Amino acid sequence: MYANTIPQEAMRRIFEVASDFDRLGNFAPLPAIWPKYEAPVVRLDAGGRRELVNMRWGFLTPQVSKKTGKPIQPAAWNNARDDKLRRSGLWKDSFLHRRCLIPGSAFREAKGRNPATDYWFALKGDEDRPPFAFAGLWRAGQPGIEGDAGDWTTYTMVTTTANELVKPVHPTRMPVILDAQDYETWLTGSDEAAGNLLRPFSSERMQIVREGVGLTADRE
Repeated sequence: MYANTIPQEAMRRIFEVASDFDRLGNFAPLPAIWPKYEAPVVRLDAGGRRELVNMRWGFLTPQVSKKTGKPIQPAAWNNARDDKLRRSGLWKDSFLHRRCLIPGSAFREAKGRNPATDYWFALKGDEDRPPFAFAGLWRAGQPGIEGDAGDWTTYTMVTTTANELVKPVHPTRMPVILDAQDYETWLTGSDEAAGNLLRPFSSERMQIVREGVGLTADRE
């Protein structure tokens, strides 16, 4: 789960999207973004220009019941491991041709069970929640999925090894957060150049901004 409470005008400025290519309509801050729900994404259009669009979180793949063999709710792949982007059939084509930026202001990880403790991570800076972008992939259409969901345009978030701040909460993985100077490389660079950006964000530039039980939104 993550949050995007960045004002719409600020998103256009930060991610260098011309107002004519802002497809969001009237954007309301999203303090809790869940899988399969819509959220803003920055991608390149057919002419190579940055556009700001809504997509649903999670590539979908069909599933069938082990008992009946009949279709059930599709699986939603919300995260793509950095070490599988070039090898997995689910990710490879999107990594090569459809990379995107996912605007964010914080992200959540949970530790423990019954009850779990929620931790919200954000960047340090002069602002309360400095805006940033996760590395993402996108695709239009969900192969093998029937109904309206089969036509969804979806995105997924790339993950990498956890840094020292995240590791005590989630020992293995964290989302890839990109430096602003690397946005263009992630969107347009070669697969080798983009792959070099898949590394843990500096823990010294991050902080835990909320901690507690039942914190399933960043400042409701």
